[in-house]
Amino acid sequence: MNDHTYKKIELTGSSSVGIQDAIENAIARAAQTIHNMRWFEVIETRGHIDEGKIAHWQVTIKVGFTLGD
Repeated sequence: MNDHTYKKIELTGSSSVGIQDAIENAIARAAQTIHNMRWFEVIETRGHIDEGKIAHWQVTIKVGFTLGD
């Protein structure tokens, strides 16, 4: 295993479908500009309620990626 230096960023993804979709949306968007992403951890989950039903999910994650040379 190689030694690595990691950087962490915090992202919030959203979705009207569910928690996993909100996470995947955040990671997919970050992947457009951030390379070498290695892991994520869920920090916070919250939702929007409209007329007594879940209308929207927001999930905040921390994403770790290796720094390039």
